[in-house]
Amino acid sequence: SLSLINDEKSSGDRITIDIDTQLFGADAVLDSLSLVSVIVDVEEAISQAAGIEISLSDDRAMEQKVSPFTNVTTLTDYTLTLLAEI
Repeated sequence: SLSLINDEKSSGDRITIDIDTQLFGADAVLDSLSLVSVIVDVEEAISQAAGIEISLSDDRAMEQKVSPFTNVTTLTDYTLTLLAEI
């Protein structure tokens, strides 16, 4: 989903994608609309690949000490935590 966002940007505006890419907060490389798009893309990818419906942006996510949307690592960890509970 981050690569899809990059596909829409000019070559000079593309973001670096790695485990530390900041998705949310002061150093975020995404605006709020792009972040929502990434979250929805991840949810849809899980649904299509595994047939499992999860919601990444529920009250539980908002109550975390560290936002699960801070960077790629925190989003991945939070997603894996939710999947492990199913």
